[in-house]
Amino acid sequence: MPVEITWWGHATCTVEDSNTRVLTDPLFARRLAHLRRRRGPLPSAEARRADLALVSHLHADHLHVPSLAALAPGTRLLVPRGARRAVPGVRRLRHLRITEVAPGDEIRVGELLVRVVPALHDGRRLPVGPHRSPALGFVLEGEARTYFAGDTGLFDAMAERVGPVDVALLPVGGWGPYLGEGHLDAGRAAQALARLAPRAAVPVHYGTYWPIGLDAVRPHEFHAPGDEFVRLAGGAAPEVAVHKLGHGESARLEVAR
Repeated sequence: MPVEITWWGHATCTVEDSNTRVLTDPLFARRLAHLRRRRGPLPSAEARRADLALVSHLHADHLHVPSLAALAPGTRLLVPRGARRAVPGVRRLRHLRITEVAPGDEIRVGELLVRVVPALHDGRRLPVGPHRSPALGFVLEGEARTYFAGDTGLFDAMAERVGPVDVALLPVGGWGPYLGEGHLDAGRAAQALARLAPRAAVPVHYGTYWPIGLDAVRPHEFHAPGDEFVRLAGGAAPEVAVHKLGHGESARLEVAR
């Protein structure tokens, strides 16, 4: 059975594998603080349907309480350890089955095994906040092994800590230029791809939200990361099939181990 990946924009994807539907970092807003959705329609109600939702870290564009509130009652939700303490709105999501997790944890949901892996990123809700939570990645092991990186920079033990994977969902651009340490741009994402050596990859976390005003000043930096990743991945990891999706588009990936 193939795994199907749908990209809804930013870091929000649906992964369908082993009769289980997984939603990553749900974000369904038109606007978030200084960020405005500049490309792709808001995801349809179908995007909110999931057996399991994953939150990689506490930043508001990844843990978006109103988007989580739109999930169906009983949906399983994995959040970083300490999320309830750091983000009071999480405690109000009583209709969801919430589990706090940290790197090294393993959770079984239906026919999927979810492995929690580390990410190199500031996991706090606020830059000066007192509450620390880990930034996470997730590996979904079913018919395929799919790595959702969340937000991360390159780190030496990435391939070892993530383990063998078949599909990698890698952030390539964030929401603005020059995000610095703890993030992957197109070039660093291509290096990560070479280290991980999956069979297939999908670039995410780019070309959706953009700071108000910057679209008129630096529009090329909003649109470019996906194509740049495809180009650089062809040199760094030519054996990997890269699937660049439009908003709401899906790829069905046949993975033979």
